[in-house]
Amino acid sequence: MKKKILFLCTGNSARSQMAEAIVNSRYGDKFIAYSAGLNPASHINPYAVKALMNMMGIDISDKYPKAMDVFTNEEFDFIITLCNKGKEQCINYVGKPIFAHWGFDDPADFKGNENEIMLQFNKLLTFLNTRIGYFVNLPMEKLDRLALEIKMSEIGTASCDV
Repeated sequence: MKKKILFLCTGNSARSQMAEAIVNSRYGDKFIAYSAGLNPASHINPYAVKALMNMMGIDISDKYPKAMDVFTNEEFDFIITLCNKGKEQCINYVGKPIFAHWGFDDPADFKGNENEIMLQFNKLLTFLNTRIGYFVNLPMEKLDRLALEIKMSEIGTASCDV
C-alpha cells in the first residue's frame, strides 16, 4: 500500500506544489503526495511552474492552490511542513501521521530580476528534490516510529538557505 504524504506551506503556490509533483512523478510507485496551504494563493507561482518544467520535465500548470481544510478528514502517514507558519499552526488530522518540518524561505519573498528569481527557484527545487530523495530512501520498514521521526527531522535540519 502506498504511503500518503501531505506537504503544507503558506500559500500552496510553490514549495508544497513542487514537493507534491516530485513525489508523484518520481516515487509514485511507493508514495502518493498531496499539498495544501494555510492561506491558499489565487494561483500557482509561475516561477515554480517554470522551474519544475525546465529542471525535471514536470508540468504543474494545471494545478491550483488548496486550503488544508480540504484534507482534515483524510488519513496521512506523513505530514511535512515547508514553512514556519505551517509548523506553528495547530493541525488536527485523523490517525497518527508522523510530522516533520523542512523549513524553506517563502518564494513569494524572492527578490531580483527574472533571472535572479529563477535561480532562487532552481535552488529551492534542488533542495526539495534532495530532501525528498533522502526521505523516500529511508528504510521505513526497518525503523520504528520514533526512529523515523528522528530521521525525518534530521532531513529537515540540513542546510538549505535559499
